[in-house]
Amino acid sequence: MKVKAQAVQERNPAAEVPKTGADLFVEALQASGVDTIFGYPGGAVLPIYDALYRAEPRFQHILTRHEQGAIHAAEGYARVSGKPGVVIATSGPGATNLITGIADAMMDSLPLVVFTGQVGRSVIGTDAFQESDVIGITTPITKHNYQVQKQEDMPRIIKEAFYIATTGRPGPVVIDIPKDISGEAYEISEAAKSIHLPGYQPTTKPNSNQIKKLVQAIVHAKRPVLLTGAGIVHAKASAEVLAFAKRFQLPVTSTLLGLGAFPASDEQFLGMAGMHGTYAANRALYECDLLINIGARFDDRLTGNLAHFAPHATIAHIDIDPAEIGKIIPTAIPVVADAKAALQALQAAEAEQPDIQTWRNHLQQYKEEFPLWYNNPAQDLIPQWVMEAVHKATKGNAIVTTDVGQHQMWAAQYYGFDQPNRWVTSGGLGTMGFGFPAAIGAQLASPDSTVISIVGDGGFQMTMQELSVLQERKLPVKILIVNNQSLGMVRQWQEFFYQERYSESLLDVQPDFIKLADSYSIKGVRLDTQEQLVAELPSLLHSDEPVVIDCRVLRQENVFPMIAPGKGLHEMIGVSR
Repeated sequence: MKVKAQAVQERNPAAEVPKTGADLFVEALQASGVDTIFGYPGGAVLPIYDALYRAEPRFQHILTRHEQGAIHAAEGYARVSGKPGVVIATSGPGATNLITGIADAMMDSLPLVVFTGQVGRSVIGTDAFQESDVIGITTPITKHNYQVQKQEDMPRIIKEAFYIATTGRPGPVVIDIPKDISGEAYEISEAAKSIHLPGYQPTTKPNSNQIKKLVQAIVHAKRPVLLTGAGIVHAKASAEVLAFAKRFQLPVTSTLLGLGAFPASDEQFLGMAGMHGTYAANRALYECDLLINIGARFDDRLTGNLAHFAPHATIAHIDIDPAEIGKIIPTAIPVVADAKAALQALQAAEAEQPDIQTWRNHLQQYKEEFPLWYNNPAQDLIPQWVMEAVHKATKGNAIVTTDVGQHQMWAAQYYGFDQPNRWVTSGGLGTMGFGFPAAIGAQLASPDSTVISIVGDGGFQMTMQELSVLQERKLPVKILIVNNQSLGMVRQWQEFFYQERYSESLLDVQPDFIKLADSYSIKGVRLDTQEQLVAELPSLLHSDEPVVIDCRVLRQENVFPMIAPGKGLHEMIGVSR
């Protein structure tokens, strides 16, 4: 910082440089309450980065080593903080490197405001150097997008973008800024006026008649079940859903992204439902006569074969996005509303207690007879056992991020989340390389929390260059590599459905992850046995420095239970030994 201050003093340009559109940009971000942005500079955003340098804004800029790292870090930040993640990238390849993360955020309803540089207005459409059609590319994968055409529109557009990203169903908004817009001088700056978007008016309060219908359905149900989704977490409604479930003594299941919305340790919780869900949770969905879905979108990995999904049930669906209701599953009781507002209305309604003790006993028997299981040799590291060891060492209080694949499912099954905003994973898009940079954003959003990035050896290699950020920012993120020397879930599917033809899924050549960590001046430890892990893991996870932990687990271990493609919830394999 002293070097930077000295350089500014020697040039003494700050008072003399005319203000530009980029200064409007910085002012608008500060007015929006931004405290952290993730980005990577380039030609089309040089005016913006120059303005950041001159302004020394109140927010911090995190320089990732790849734009994909920036967008996934912003997702992790948004997921944990509930505030929008903010990203800056240059035009052309900088912008296109963000596409996977934007699509990921769209599918998982994460609020992002993404700024991309663009070539000057006079050459847009001419295939200019580092030009790409950002608006055309991102239209299908954003909640909304803008291209700034007038400098004076910048404050309004930025204010609208933050509003759109964070209200209704959260999602990403892209703002494409031509270089001449940000680089040209301006004389008059007007603060953004109040938001006026007559075509965008999200419904947040539930219809009272629909609430009455749902209450009556609960009262008369004999086999009700509550499905909790990420919408509960986004609405900050975990306390309300717990009170609602307790009032009516409802059995509770969860989607992958809904984990933590309802305490996993609660006796009413049946576990995660879906392809790798628990037997009790999936049987509950299959046998129920009333399914209450709050904040989930009936993803195919949840439902399995639709012909066998809740075939005997009346479907009630509470969702702030009306487009999701009835899209996949015919819905008898639709409730368009914010999850918190709907749950508060349900709690306020008068209702008798349903007689469902027989149903609850039936599901409890499933839990006891068919729990999650794995074989545990004496010394070998078994990934399921590793997840339980991580939970024990952290007492279930860590923020856990993952990529996608076997390690993701094992973490979902065995960590046991009792709190919201502790589980950060890529659900809808299933993005390899997501977990580690998402952990960076999560750590910045919650500096005092233990943040553990549980990743596979394949996915980690997609974004491992972000180790530079840990070193530079002294972030105590713990990276736990579930190293089975393979693309684990790909290998598992090849074993089950492709007659063990392991085409390009075995990673026999890998870097030495300990030496890799050392090259970034980060501590690295390799764990090969249970004895070693028990002795070393707690201190590693509770240290105040970043650590890379290479856990060498059995390659042939598979995720069970499992619903094969085309099968229904009642057709699980691997339910018992």
